[in-house]
Amino acid sequence: MHVVFVEPAFPSNQREFPRALKTVGARVTGIGEAPVDALDSELRSWLDDYVQVRSVVHEPSLLGAVRHVQGKGWVDRLEATVEAHIMPTAKVREACGIPGTSVRTAFLCRDKPAMKQVLRDADVPCAASTGADHPDLVRKFAQDVGYPLILKPPDGAGAAGTLRVDDDEELEAAILETGVAHGTPVAVEEFVEGHEAFYDTLTCKGQVIHEWISHYYPVVLHAMRTRWISPQIVTTNRVESSSYDEVKRLGKRVIDVLGIETSATHMEWFYGPKGLRFSEIGCRPPGIGAWDLYSAGNDMDLYVEWAQLIVHGRPAQRPSRRFAAGMINLRPDRDGTITGYDGVESLHEDLGDFIIDSHFPPPGSPTQSVAAGYKANAWVRMRHPDYDGLRELLDLVGQRVKVHAG
Repeated sequence: MHVVFVEPAFPSNQREFPRALKTVGARVTGIGEAPVDALDSELRSWLDDYVQVRSVVHEPSLLGAVRHVQGKGWVDRLEATVEAHIMPTAKVREACGIPGTSVRTAFLCRDKPAMKQVLRDADVPCAASTGADHPDLVRKFAQDVGYPLILKPPDGAGAAGTLRVDDDEELEAAILETGVAHGTPVAVEEFVEGHEAFYDTLTCKGQVIHEWISHYYPVVLHAMRTRWISPQIVTTNRVESSSYDEVKRLGKRVIDVLGIETSATHMEWFYGPKGLRFSEIGCRPPGIGAWDLYSAGNDMDLYVEWAQLIVHGRPAQRPSRRFAAGMINLRPDRDGTITGYDGVESLHEDLGDFIIDSHFPPPGSPTQSVAAGYKANAWVRMRHPDYDGLRELLDLVGQRVKVHAG
């Protein structure tokens, strides 16, 4: 099978996908923005061909590259795994007659108000939401639904560009900040209180083959706004617990309603006083290296399993569920330049058996902002046979390891 893969070099974990495709016997062509000479020798060894474009999200450039590849031979699949690449790739896929995620599916996974309306129509519980490109529409939604509300770009990922508003004054400030005062579209949602988590799958021909459930501590919006918090993401090895039955049932319903076929999926959900509510849906892998946690916790190479489903249409591995796995993000005490750490040596001495890997930028490195995400600045990834035991270990890391900046 010949698979064309969009942007194999950036971000850094993208290289794992062509590696996996090559491992299962595919012929792999990469389309990316870097010159071929900028790719390292290992990455080049996994690519049978490579086409450089000015931008992989510029549809005419991507279309021209794919048609160039088709002119040299048959293309079976065109794959992308980065949120911003999903829609342009779907449009090019459809224009070139290549099977895979449709434009409709890509649109519904990208446009939050449209996605939530389709899901609500199918009895999948979601927060009340709308799309708006005028301040009066935002104000009307606030009057009808009440506060708190969430405003964010309709195609944003995670907490990027997200604002919470609790009263009329904050709403007016958000109208200016988001640009909706000047006609910029914005998604407006009812704020859903509760615990935040996500349900991820690998699907084949619309059927869930593998599934994982992970939890945020605390909720993302609070974690990305509060410096003193060392936020955690923890994936459970208790996926078969009956407490997740509703999440898994509705997640499968989402896949059916959105028309997701052979793909990775990522679904954010909340559980609180109003019950279960689904939030963001992506027909792509999760970010922040979650697949690395799934692989480490389940004695499998998830990238290779994804490639196996793409190329051969059947699974080859089973998750062991031996470990819960998680990561903790460690923030510097201020913005500036990292000056040093406390507790790193004892961390590896005392807890090294549970550490998957870690990242501590050397002193002198510039800090990244609190809002930059879970892999900004320093982080540690760990695994443990017991979910609650892992939570205790991650809490201990957050208490003992300090990142100093000046």
